[in-house]
Amino acid sequence: MTLHSFIQNATSPWMKNEGPDSDIVISSRVRLARNLEGITFPIIANEEELSPVPEKVEAHFAGHSHKRFGELSLIKMNDLTDNEKRILVEKHLISPNLSGKSKAGAVLLSEDESLSVMVNEEDHFRIQCLLPGFQLQEGLKYANDMDDWMEEKLDFAYDQRRGYLTSCPTNVGTGLRSSVMMHLPALVMTNQLNRILPAINQLGLVVRGIYGEGSEALGNLFQLSNQTTLGESESEIVEDLRSVVSQLVERERAAREQLLTQSTNIVEDRIYRSLGILSYSRRMESKEAMQRLSDIRLGIDTGIIKGIDAKILNELMVLTQPGFLQHYAGEALTAEQRDQRRATLIRERLTLEEHDGGVE
Repeated sequence: MTLHSFIQNATSPWMKNEGPDSDIVISSRVRLARNLEGITFPIIANEEELSPVPEKVEAHFAGHSHKRFGELSLIKMNDLTDNEKRILVEKHLISPNLSGKSKAGAVLLSEDESLSVMVNEEDHFRIQCLLPGFQLQEGLKYANDMDDWMEEKLDFAYDQRRGYLTSCPTNVGTGLRSSVMMHLPALVMTNQLNRILPAINQLGLVVRGIYGEGSEALGNLFQLSNQTTLGESESEIVEDLRSVVSQLVERERAAREQLLTQSTNIVEDRIYRSLGILSYSRRMESKEAMQRLSDIRLGIDTGIIKGIDAKILNELMVLTQPGFLQHYAGEALTAEQRDQRRATLIRERLTLEEHDGGVE
């Protein structure tokens, strides 16, 4: 698959599929951190020391076909413009950290973008599998399949007592980070989430924003992941997260029911106001767009709004980010120009949806 294809399409093919509990759990991700034996870890290595890593990936995996993921493509960071890197970050295919890395950075991608192997990020490899909805166990299985396939060709740094060795001590052991992206508007609106978060942290889990560590929780989207990897098996780590997420799904559903029962007019007014503003605005800042889209998504998932497919909200949440806006414009844009184009894009997309199905 060409670089143009990865950049051109806002929604990754895997996002177009339905998953369990997808009204609340947007996606599941399982990531494995691995390093090569005998090569200095990226956190302290220079570019010359790291250059053999993408070469090995290109020789053994790029252009080859995996039984689950199909043909894989290698994209090197030094082949991308700054805006193309930003787009891959906006699609969650690479991290902001890899985006700013040296010329030794790269990413190995499957055609449907459900597999992303970051090369020379914090570790030599970050194998991540992305699936729609609540599918942590499936994500672990697929990530392990890729891990096994790579280990047939490569020697990973491993210690009999400590497990897989990583740049950050918190990843030593299994090297596993499992996470889910959740849409929790009702828990935010009922002021319950701030009371729940401390309890989640005490369970060894962490809650972050939409783009991971250090990012803001825009559009009521939150990323939950495990913090520790040493001393627990992969299945135990995934099960701990699965249990907490299941409880959060139940609480969010209960909070939505509470809002619809006790504050029907207030909730409907908020949702339809957001729909009206998005349908007619001539400028829209990114933060407001995410919040308005969150309101509409809540309206779709609760049946208040009909005739709009929930998946277009996933699409718009990526399309309206700065990287994609500038890509489609074909030039660098000022903040004001991005706000104008964002509003236009949302209006046109909602109008297209109305023509296809109608909004009630």
